Amino acid sequence: MPVLHTLRRDARGLLLVLLAAAALHTAPAPAAAADEPGWTAEPAAGTAAARPGGARPYFYLEGAPAAVLEDRLALTNTTDQERTVTLRGADAYNTADGALAARPAASGAPGAPGGAGSWFSFGAGATVKIPPRTRAVVPFTVTVPPASPPGDHPAAVIAAEAGREVGVRVHLRVSGPTLAALTVEDVAVRGRGAAAVVAYTLVNRGNVALAPALDVRADGVLGEVPGRGPRTLPVELLPGQRVELTEPWPGAPVLDRVRVRVTVTAPGGARADAAASAWFVPWRAAGRTGLGLLALGGTASAALFLVRRRGPWRRPADGGAPGGPSGKPGATTPAPEHELTGASR
Repeated sequence: MPVLHTLRRDARGLLLVLLAAAALHTAPAPAAAADEPGWTAEPAAGTAAARPGGARPYFYLEGAPAAVLEDRLALTNTTDQERTVTLRGADAYNTADGALAARPAASGAPGAPGGAGSWFSFGAGATVKIPPRTRAVVPFTVTVPPASPPGDHPAAVIAAEAGREVGVRVHLRVSGPTLAALTVEDVAVRGRGAAAVVAYTLVNRGNVALAPALDVRADGVLGEVPGRGPRTLPVELLPGQRVELTEPWPGAPVLDRVRVRVTVTAPGGARADAAASAWFVPWRAAGRTGLGLLALGGTASAALFLVRRRGPWRRPADGGAPGGPSGKPGATTPAPEHELTGASR
């Protein structure tokens, strides 16, 4: 018995070793660290419009035409090697789905010709060498052209190294009258059932950035149809930009003809709406029902044809010509009055 007990104990130990080895072999490798640039870029603290604590998520600059505006960018090297970062200004814009993006450099120019990105100047600091574990503060200026129209001119400061770019948003406003205006265009209903969406296009017709709010209403021929209540869209619509958006519509009917109205508002008095009509028909069910009605209609037509055929048809009494018993033309056998009713003689 002691020998058997020892063998069992050794077998259990061997099994545990094998299971541990298998787990070690099959365990997933730890995820690789994200490929970070090794440095950060952000507005320098301690300047105008700073939040409590000195942190700023973006730059905010405002001035009249011909003004020269100043601010500072903070670059922090978080690695043990020197970093060389290149700075430039860029125009900001909306992508087709409403996201914010910065335009790429054109032919090495600091910004697009005429755009706000070309108003930035970093002086001798356009290329910055940052020692290891060091924070560098780089001043820059924005020179507003004398003929610049009033309103928002969205821009960004782009820091780049070895193909990696970090953008810092710049809210840049030229002093003067502002106008908040927009239009709603190309309203359409796409999909059916739970996949139904209301598609529409928003266009900023004013000169300031907008934070639009959406309200979708629907009226059906067969009764009230639930729409989508008012809500603020997760989109910042820049001046002159056009975005194509879709709104989920889980309350779309199964069978109805609906008129959908899209209303969009934004701070500053901007308001616009547009509408579109759409049919909702369960085509599969309609197809099956249509085939059934077609078959029923065909059977009814055949029966009606037989009834009509039996009514006026006469068999000659003597089996001769249909002219009459004597076969003489014009001689006919009077039909009984009750023949069409089906009564017997």
